[in-house]
Amino acid sequence: MASMARSALRSAAAKAKSVTSAPKRSFSSKHHDDAYETAKWEKITYAGIVTCTLLAAYNLSKGHHHFPDPPAYPYLHIRNKEFPWGPNGLFEVKHGEHDH
Repeated sequence: MASMARSALRSAAAKAKSVTSAPKRSFSSKHHDDAYETAKWEKITYAGIVTCTLLAAYNLSKGHHHFPDPPAYPYLHIRNKEFPWGPNGLFEVKHGEHDH
C-alpha cells in the first residue's frame, strides 16, 4: 500500500514539474537592456547635476535687492536699556561669588 502511494506521488510530482517548468531562456538581451538603461540614467543624472550647478552659479552671480530699513514704529516697545539683573543673565554665577 505504501509503495502504491509513493509511486502515485512520484508520478503526480513528475506531471506537475513538466507542466510548471518553463523553457530555459537566455538572459543576455535582458543584461544588455539593463546596462543600456543604467548608462542612460547615469548620463541624465550627470546632465542634471551640471545644469543645476550652472543655474545656481548664474543666480548667485547676480546681485540681490536690498530693502530699505523699516520705519521706527513706536508701538513695538523696543527695550533699549539693560535688564536689572545685568547683561549676563539672571542665573549666571559671577566670578568671586561662590557659595560656601
